Amino acid sequence: MAITAADVKALRDKTGAGMMECKKALTEANGDAAEAEKILKEKGLAAVAKRAERATSEGRIFIRQTGDKIVVAEVTCETDFVAKNTDFVALGEKILDVAIAKGYTKIEKELEDLVLELATKIRENMSIRKLEVIDVPAGSAAATYVHSDFKTGAVVVVEGSDAEPVKVFAKDCCLHLAAFTPAYTTKDEVPQSYIDEQKEIFQAQMAQDEKMASKPENVKAGILQGKINKHLAEICFVDQAFVKDDKVTVAKKLEQVSKEAGAKLSFKKVALFVLGK
Repeated sequence: MAITAADVKALRDKTGAGMMECKKALTEANGDAAEAEKILKEKGLAAVAKRAERATSEGRIFIRQTGDKIVVAEVTCETDFVAKNTDFVALGEKILDVAIAKGYTKIEKELEDLVLELATKIRENMSIRKLEVIDVPAGSAAATYVHSDFKTGAVVVVEGSDAEPVKVFAKDCCLHLAAFTPAYTTKDEVPQSYIDEQKEIFQAQMAQDEKMASKPENVKAGILQGKINKHLAEICFVDQAFVKDDKVTVAKKLEQVSKEAGAKLSFKKVALFVLGK
């Protein structure tokens, strides 16, 4: 059966494979387009399988709120070039579409198949590294943010009121998270093992400081605790200086917004998403 340029182009448009690959597949399939497509798919799957162990350190964070649900997906690939590809971006949006429509709260096979389909076409290792669904209680203010590089995202849900000032505050908190990337929300979340490790570091530093040698032990203990408190304030969200007003902490700003809204507010969800972490 004669294979025309139009046949090759039609197969290329459908599969995304190269012109020579399409021509070879059509030749192997004796001009049968469906069989040629199957051949290309099998080759693509084989190529993806070979690359399965390759690192997927690039990708994007996708976040969308629909009603009382916020869906977050982290989709990874091998190269930054592919991460910027329109098909890859469309894949991430499709994953959100399906997860929302089907009510998925974890990575299901249907979502993995969507990834495999594009990975087969592009022949680059890809995966869904994370899928998280966040509930937004009635009467709460929720905000989402994805940074311009698409590698950092944030979700904040403030419970107690959905008034406009609270919505603005929630959005500002998202910007704060992306800018300062706190490791913890509150001091209560910090493991004691981490605090003990920091104490050892500060104690070693103080031991090397000649000015500390003559100070009484109780003074040294106070200085050590002060260093610990300062460090915790730097890594805990509610104790950090607020991004829009560095004269107050995030916790203090929450109090101010509570008074403005005439409601008792609290953080229901504070989440930072960083690609690969």
